[in-house]
Amino acid sequence: MKRRTAREKALQALFQIDVSNTEPSLAIEHVLEGEQNDDYLTHLVLGVVEQKTSIDHLISENLEKWSLDRLATVDRNLLRMAAYELKFSREIPENVVLDEAIEIAKVYGDDQSSKFINSVLSKIKETLHNN
Repeated sequence: MKRRTAREKALQALFQIDVSNTEPSLAIEHVLEGEQNDDYLTHLVLGVVEQKTSIDHLISENLEKWSLDRLATVDRNLLRMAAYELKFSREIPENVVLDEAIEIAKVYGDDQSSKFINSVLSKIKETLHNN
C-alpha cells in the first residue's frame, strides 16, 4: 500500500474513532475493506490514538480564534495525523508531511481545508523547531 493510501485510510479510521468512539482495531479493519493491513496505516492510527492528548494540545496551541472541538471532523483528524507525523515520525521529511496533508485535505475537506491545514501545520512545524 502506498503511503498516500495508508494516510487516507488512516484518516478514515481516525474519523470513525472520533465520531463513533470505535475501537482502533475495528476502525482499521473497516477501512481496509478486506485488503491486507498496512504497517504504516496501523502505525498512524495507533500513534494518534496513543498520543492524542499531546497532539491535541500542540494543535490547540497553534489554532487562532478556533477551538479543536469547533473544527470540521475531517480537518481535526487530518491535523492530528499530520501533527503526529511531524512530532513523532522523524524519518519522514516535514515538507512531505505538509504536502501530503494538504493534498488529502483537497480531496476530503471543504474548499478552505487545504489552506487552513497548511496554515496550522506550518505553525506546528515552527513550534516544534523552537522547542
